[in-house]
Amino acid sequence: MLHALSFDVEEYFQVANLRPSFCEASWGEVPSRLDVGMEAILGALERNGARATFFFLGWIADRHPAWVERCLEAGHEVASHGWRHAFLQTLGQEGLDEDMAKAEAALLAAGAPKPRGFRASTFTLTRDTWWAMDVIAKRGYSYDSSVHPIQHPAYGIPDFEPGISNVETAEGDLTEFPVSTWRALGRNWPVGGGGYFRMLPGALTRAAVRGLERRGAPACLYLHPWEFDPGQPRVKAGPSAGFRHYLNLHKTLPRLERLLQEFQFGTMEEVLGLALPR
Repeated sequence: MLHALSFDVEEYFQVANLRPSFCEASWGEVPSRLDVGMEAILGALERNGARATFFFLGWIADRHPAWVERCLEAGHEVASHGWRHAFLQTLGQEGLDEDMAKAEAALLAAGAPKPRGFRASTFTLTRDTWWAMDVIAKRGYSYDSSVHPIQHPAYGIPDFEPGISNVETAEGDLTEFPVSTWRALGRNWPVGGGGYFRMLPGALTRAAVRGLERRGAPACLYLHPWEFDPGQPRVKAGPSAGFRHYLNLHKTLPRLERLLQEFQFGTMEEVLGLALPR
């Protein structure tokens, strides 16, 4: 079975956990470490004959268009992660439309085709920001991957369909492809990547993918380039935020390699049957 692998392409200083240390106005002055993670990711994918979807921030595509080009040349999908990693509740409906338009322009300028997939910052598409579905559909996207069907203090829709589903919006239908969860003890547990990929034992992640495969459901996993960079600068963060950000960074690459050796991974478009001539 083909499973979906994705990467949210952003710098370490743009993540929510470190936001208090790096205001947006300072981003252009912080030395980039994107190359470290991207080289590691593309190398692992090439060694194992896998493809993936790269959800680029427009801010990144604008400043590092060569990485968009390299992803496309290697046969990967380039999708949108918005322009500046702002939460949906911060952007508002009109702000999201402007943010997405700016990101799309940056991706097109970097040589990518119009993106078909979108993922909001930090899975902030919740019941309170459900209006975002109308914006995403209106802008012509085929699928979204912004809903996390878990219970979490900052995001999540715990009763949402954990697999691929159709969402009806005022602007037309949209496919929702959430990152993977595992149902146990009456609730959905996060097993789809990010910090959970580093916090949970690698064997548990592989067991979850095998379990989904037995059910005939493709997994959807996600990671970030900064998670492949254990040498990134350490900055002050709260105890919880620092723990989540820095834990087991040295284990991300070997764990990904093991997954790629055991399972077949492709792009979100491929798993959804959307990889057609444009």
